[in-house]
Amino acid sequence: MNFLVDNLITEYLYIGIRLLLAAICGGLVGLERETRNRPAGLRTHMLVCVGSALIMMVSTHIYALFGSVNDPGRIAAQVVTGIGFLGAGTIIRQGNIVRGLTTAAGLWVVSGIGLAIGVGFYFGAFITVVLALLILFLLRWVEGKIFARGEYENVVVEMKDMPGQIGKIGTLMGNLGVNIRNVIIEDKGEDTVIIEFQVTLPSHISRNRLMVELSQLDEVIKVSEQTLGFI
Repeated sequence: MNFLVDNLITEYLYIGIRLLLAAICGGLVGLERETRNRPAGLRTHMLVCVGSALIMMVSTHIYALFGSVNDPGRIAAQVVTGIGFLGAGTIIRQGNIVRGLTTAAGLWVVSGIGLAIGVGFYFGAFITVVLALLILFLLRWVEGKIFARGEYENVVVEMKDMPGQIGKIGTLMGNLGVNIRNVIIEDKGEDTVIIEFQVTLPSHISRNRLMVELSQLDEVIKVSEQTLGFI
């Protein structure tokens, strides 16, 4: 009796450790996405990784119960298909710019990590986590240094509809070294317009500073990050 109880406790502990490890590994990858304010962040990556690990363990458990008449990889294989739909939801097209591909790829990677942990392939999962973190954190810095490629930011300005106002904003951004990529203008009524700028910021200018500078212009009512959406 004690032997059965000990085996049961060991099995439950084994399952709990795997799920906890999956949550940690998914969280490490999702943390970088969270700091970048991406659609799928810390919690999403953790859930995907834990869910994938559970599905893998369910697959192997079914195989252990019913033997070779069941394929242990059959259920787990559906994770690869299903994660495509979740990843597609994080991809956003803004003009000729597509954003969210890295986040979608991150979700796909953590699903693989979860499957690896669920089946006990710990070394492969660990190496993948390390490589994913290096790619997300280190290579982003390398890209910025070597290719000098800035990321696009959205800034929304609500202001009075008066002649020359957009020109003032353009002059301010030009003086700050901000490159305007796209502009959307929406008439809010009551002589008020909402203008969304998609811009590339130089290294010495943060979005917060740009928003402060814009808010100090005459006739500007509000400056925010809420996007109208580039199509």
